[in-house]
Amino acid sequence: MTPYDLTNADRAKILVEALPYIRKYTNKVVVVKYGGNAMTSGGLKADVMGDVVLLTLVGVKVVLVHGGGPEITEMLGRTGKKSEFVDGLRVTDRETVDIVQMVLAGKVNKDLVNLLETKGGRAIGLSGIDGRMISARMKDPRLGYVGEITRVNPAPVWDMLDRGYIPVISTVGCDEEGNSYNINADTAAAMIAGAIKAEAFFTLTDIRGILRDRDDPGSLIRTVRADETESLIESGVISGGMIPKIRSCTDAINAGVKRVFVIDGRIPHAILIEMLTDEGIGTMFTKGE
Repeated sequence: MTPYDLTNADRAKILVEALPYIRKYTNKVVVVKYGGNAMTSGGLKADVMGDVVLLTLVGVKVVLVHGGGPEITEMLGRTGKKSEFVDGLRVTDRETVDIVQMVLAGKVNKDLVNLLETKGGRAIGLSGIDGRMISARMKDPRLGYVGEITRVNPAPVWDMLDRGYIPVISTVGCDEEGNSYNINADTAAAMIAGAIKAEAFFTLTDIRGILRDRDDPGSLIRTVRADETESLIESGVISGGMIPKIRSCTDAINAGVKRVFVIDGRIPHAILIEMLTDEGIGTMFTKGE
């Protein structure tokens, strides 16, 4: 069925179903971690930005946190630098961190701000350096200027939200000596969500959610308690690159975020489907008992 097959009664039913969820999230803050295919596909990017603007128009306060790994890799390639990874983290020497800052806080961030504005939103681009939002230290000397977050200052985020803007945050941090650091976007988004005690945190991925059997899309686990995460890792249900992503979800819950959702960013309008429908499409993390 296409949107053109819907009757007026179908459209009205969809709006009525969304109403209690709109009421639940109105004047509440949600954090969206934006990455994966949803960030590299032009059509999906436009859908996500349109969804963010729609949510703000119905009274939801959205904070958008983004990465930009593919764009960094492309720019490094242009300068003749080869990307090297250790345990899934990009080795970041002094020259590389300058490129990371240029790409994330510059091109990627401003492109997203511009797209939100063309969709009718009011957006302000920030990096973790602005207002010392993300303080960090060197995570591991082997990785160079890859940062471990030591503190999140939520004041710049609140300032923008209070003025009616959508904060668009690139995950570059700094220390007291003025060094810049490349920060994992999943970790930064989770810690920002915790610092502002967000109502919900949505992380867009390239999978449906957590699958009991990774080869069976029908084995989606719809709800996970935060205290179940480690057992799912030990059993192999959560593995590889999903481990740090899912641990960041648990960290957000433990920091005071009420609900965390892992959703498939390859699905058009995934955020709206998860937020505003009865069924949803991904895996929800809760504090549980």
